Amino acid sequence: MRSTGAAVDSARGVFAVDSTAPGAAPGGLDVFRHGWQTQIGDNVFQLPAFDPDTIGDFRVKGTVTKVHAAAIADLHAASATRTADVPGGDQDLVAMYVVRRGAWTLGGPPGHGDRTVSAGQFVLRHLGRLTAFETSADLTAKFLVLPPGELKPLLGNRAVTGSADSAEVRLLTALTDMIHATVADLGPAGVEAAQATLVELAKAVAKGRFDDVEPRLAPALAQAAKDLADRRLADPELSPAMLARELNVSVRTLHRAFAAVGEQVSTYIRHRRLHEAKLALAAPSGRLSISELAAHWQFADSSHFTRAFKKHFGRTPTDYARSTEAALLPPNRHPSAHEPAVSA
Repeated sequence: MRSTGAAVDSARGVFAVDSTAPGAAPGGLDVFRHGWQTQIGDNVFQLPAFDPDTIGDFRVKGTVTKVHAAAIADLHAASATRTADVPGGDQDLVAMYVVRRGAWTLGGPPGHGDRTVSAGQFVLRHLGRLTAFETSADLTAKFLVLPPGELKPLLGNRAVTGSADSAEVRLLTALTDMIHATVADLGPAGVEAAQATLVELAKAVAKGRFDDVEPRLAPALAQAAKDLADRRLADPELSPAMLARELNVSVRTLHRAFAAVGEQVSTYIRHRRLHEAKLALAAPSGRLSISELAAHWQFADSSHFTRAFKKHFGRTPTDYARSTEAALLPPNRHPSAHEPAVSA
């Protein structure tokens, strides 16, 4: 279990906790609470009192990142947790729960029942008081704390729910991953911009649409498109139009987002496919032919694939495969010039 980052009165902070290792659980909650109070602060979100029955088995692994008045927690629970029966404490914030595995049951405001967020779902709501909650023993979730200023009037007393795979939520989660990776290097202006962009995307979630005129959203949109493209590289339907459709934006907006980060959508897809093909050529066994690789990675034919590969890597696929094959041979055996390494 460790804690790193800036002091709590700073605009940013990061801490990591892992109480899943054998023998770590008895003090797991204490470490988590200490990390939150010193790196995030109760002024962002006041941690509730936990049920005594689950304190001794508090097995949680995750990271928490503070960005000005916002916080992002990525949590993986190996034990069930729940808060004490009598919650209390006034607070004024917007919270978002994105559950990937397991379930998170949230206490409702007075007069409302509990709400369970199941795997593949999210809920976004305003919190005026601490409320009880309970998590399953296999929870994997993202928890966001956001300042209420622009979101509270938009949400009112309603809770916005839906699929964690919706376009707006994918954009938001992609941004949180980017923030966690870069927050240590952000200056004051970057921290302010990161929080503002989190709020803008949360507003998009609340509205159920994407505000494509907001330039601060471009990096998150581009990253979400890259993540989606990486999962669909072998799909013959992969294209800027398909990515834009999946992310609920126009093709023009998608191109503008990539241009803002100095890239092009089609170029990114082509380079990623070439990189995967290069990895396949270096595989020690089960290597595909040049024609098979071209077809698998959606190049028009082997000649087109060869030209694109040589332009990007400076050698043909066949030359590259031969060089990697030679590197794998024992020192006393070298391939003959007549031994074909790869067939077309």
